[in-house]
Amino acid sequence: MAADDGLRERKKRETRFALSQAAIGLVLERGLDAVSVADIAAAANVSERTFRNYFSSKAEAIVATHVERGRRIAEVLRERPVGEPLWDSLVHSVVAQFGWDEDPEPRSAARPKIDGYAAALQRLLAEPSVQHEVFRAHASAQDEMTAAIADRTGAGAEDLYPQIVAAVVSAGLGTAMAHWTRDPTRSLVSLLHEVFDQIRAGLPAPH
Repeated sequence: MAADDGLRERKKRETRFALSQAAIGLVLERGLDAVSVADIAAAANVSERTFRNYFSSKAEAIVATHVERGRRIAEVLRERPVGEPLWDSLVHSVVAQFGWDEDPEPRSAARPKIDGYAAALQRLLAEPSVQHEVFRAHASAQDEMTAAIADRTGAGAEDLYPQIVAAVVSAGLGTAMAHWTRDPTRSLVSLLHEVFDQIRAGLPAPH
């Protein structure tokens, strides 16, 4: 029964992610107002009813990719070797979610091949409904990371240490993403390493 429950949960996550990726790709190409729930459902090969079983709005669907990314970061962190330094494990767990950025011809919805990509992404992130969902997603992702860090270090999730580390990692990821959004020709993986290298070094003053 536990195995069946695990399979059902995995399929639900896969459906949520497929809907989110479809929503991102369509909205970046056409604009938020020009994309309907029916369009997103069709692109993901599911019914409109299925979409509404998972999401209450297009904005929630768009941001679900970030929620799933937070869960995956926490899962990968828990699977890293026990003796590995925490920061090495954290960087690996975050960077592992962006392997598509190292593909010379990335074509996923996370980075669709459309004209004016950076401008389209900036317009999308400026939408009030999307901003609201992004705020909620950040909180959810940080909670997932806090729990994983607490498990790995033997601390309690309510302790300061895992909360501070999770907040710093979240801020670093957000900073790298913001820079990449303004210039998507850069490698996001390279930006992530640059950001986390500076944090690891204690943020020394620039020369």
